Amino acid sequence: MSYIMGFLVPVPTANKEQYRAMAAKAAPIFKEYGALHHVEAWGDDIQDGKVTDFKMAVKLKPDETVVFSWIIWPDKATCDAAEKKIMADDRLKGMEMPFDGRRMVVGGFSSLFEAGG
Repeated sequence: MSYIMGFLVPVPTANKEQYRAMAAKAAPIFKEYGALHHVEAWGDDIQDGKVTDFKMAVKLKPDETVVFSWIIWPDKATCDAAEKKIMADDRLKGMEMPFDGRRMVVGGFSSLFEAGG
């Protein structure tokens, strides 16, 4: 089964196109290093929770939008090897991040169940 890296990112709403362009530049590099699928989803219906929610997780500000993102890898070993290569890749060095990376939530997940195509 696959391995998934998941992300929650607080992006200034005004930076939507810059964020999309950054993701489009990075996606082929991720694929080159073994990624099977990459999704960047712009939040448009983020529910308020009673105890916690996506907004609270990233300490969302009024002028920001939550991005929910994931990259599917064949396995954890491929993901781990790719992370090292990505961090050293000159094509991504100096890339301006159009968001506050300190509030980004990141996690790796082993697939428990998969269905669909």
